[in-house]
Formats: sequence, structure tokens, C-alpha cells
Amino acid sequence: MMKTVVQILVVIGLLASLSACSNVIYRIDVPQGNFLEQKDINKLRVAMTKEQVKFVLGSPVAENAFDNDTWHYFYSLKGGRGNNFQKQLIVEFKDNKLQDISGDFEKSEDFNTPLDI
Repeated sequence: MMKTVVQILVVIGLLASLSACSNVIYRIDVPQGNFLEQKDINKLRVAMTKEQVKFVLGSPVAENAFDNDTWHYFYSLKGGRGNNFQKQLIVEFKDNKLQDISGDFEKSEDFNTPLDI
């Protein structure tokens, strides 16, 4: 009888310690989209072609099928420990030339100066 009680207590102790270890489980970070940095955005200039913008930033995550002149760059990171992060950039063209950018990045001071000047 005493041996059974000791075994039950050992099992309860093991289960308690295992449940305490559940916070040690490794959870991976899940990145999605285009990771952009401000230094990349600083390279953009008004009147750049779509090809030039694509060379600097890469292909956009989403191109609007009905409006080929608006590109969306989006990045999100779902952290394994719940620290989530996201940024977006919207790039607008007119007549195949960069017109404007908006989103979570600052325009550079030189944005309104075309490259060929």
C-alpha cells in the first residue's frame, strides 16, 4: 500500500514538472513578405521606372490586378514569443514612372529629385 502511494506521488511530481517545462518549448518566428529597410527606401527617386524600383526593392508582395500602377510591399513577423512586427510600403506609379510612396517609411530628402538631374 505504501509503495503504491509513493508511486502515485512520483507520477504526480513528474507531471507537475513536465507541465512547468511547457514554457520552454521553442516556437519559431514566422516572417512573411518583403523585408525592407529605410536605407532601401532612401534610394527611391521620383520618376524612376518600374524596373528601377523593382531592382531596388524587389518584386512587391501584391500587385493589384485592376491597377498595375499601385504596388504593395508588406512585411510581417509573427514572433514565437508573441512579439509581432509589421510594416508596409505603398508605391504609386503614373505612366510607368514613380509618382509617390506612402506607408510606414519616411521619404528621403532627395525623393523629389529625379536621378537624371
